[in-house]
Amino acid sequence: MVANSLFWTTADLDAMPDDGGWLRHEIIAGELFVTRAPHLRHQSAAGQIQVKLQNWSEETGLGLSVQTPGLVFTTIDAVIPDVVWASKSRIEQGIDAAGHFTIAPELVVEILSSGAQNEQRDKSIKLKLYSRHGVQEYWIVNWQLQTLEIYRRTDAQLQLVATLLAGDMLTSPLLPGFSAEIDRIFS
Repeated sequence: MVANSLFWTTADLDAMPDDGGWLRHEIIAGELFVTRAPHLRHQSAAGQIQVKLQNWSEETGLGLSVQTPGLVFTTIDAVIPDVVWASKSRIEQGIDAAGHFTIAPELVVEILSSGAQNEQRDKSIKLKLYSRHGVQEYWIVNWQLQTLEIYRRTDAQLQLVATLLAGDMLTSPLLPGFSAEIDRIFS
């Protein structure tokens, strides 16, 4: 995280030089967050989830899963989650000319990176951001502990409804017929 007394905007992000993909720049409420490229196991868990969601999407024809898309909710709220799933209608209504989501996808997945600041960002700051912008379900994945927390929208807020462990099966009322073994996400 970089402290700054000014509000950062998407225009500031656009003006930054390309670093070859080593750093991820996100802004939440005008605050700039910079993280390094994630650990291989972080990327592997994200890839497993994205593939499982995409296979289900192809079978059902209900939507699309995407790894590391841009979500640009406002000029001071722009993030890059690890995985999202969006219905066809959200994709048709909420993608800008640059290919970024401008409305919330139904499902957002964040894989925790090491470090207290990274964990706090995903478990608190991004949870509030996604809640505020209408995400229906939010999964927080801890590849080190091999757990998956499920937050669902209740009374206009994302609320923790389950923490899944090894041996558990991941399902969602948002994704009828979808299931994934937690163990396989971390294999």
